[in-house]
Amino acid sequence: MSYGADLDDHYMRVAIYVDKILKGTKPADLPVEQPTKFELIINLKAAKQIGLTIPPNVLVRADKVIK
Repeated sequence: MSYGADLDDHYMRVAIYVDKILKGTKPADLPVEQPTKFELIINLKAAKQIGLTIPPNVLVRADKVIK
């Protein structure tokens, strides 16, 4: 299992920062932002190999399930 910041959302935020810098904003003037979107990824194949059973209610909440 992996739970962390959504990288696609993170890359879009980086693009917005780069755009602001290229338009003349000083990097020191830009606020530090925390991730706002997270994703849960479950690898069922790996879980099966180590003998773990993932409850169905956890599988339903996952953003991605690797079979």
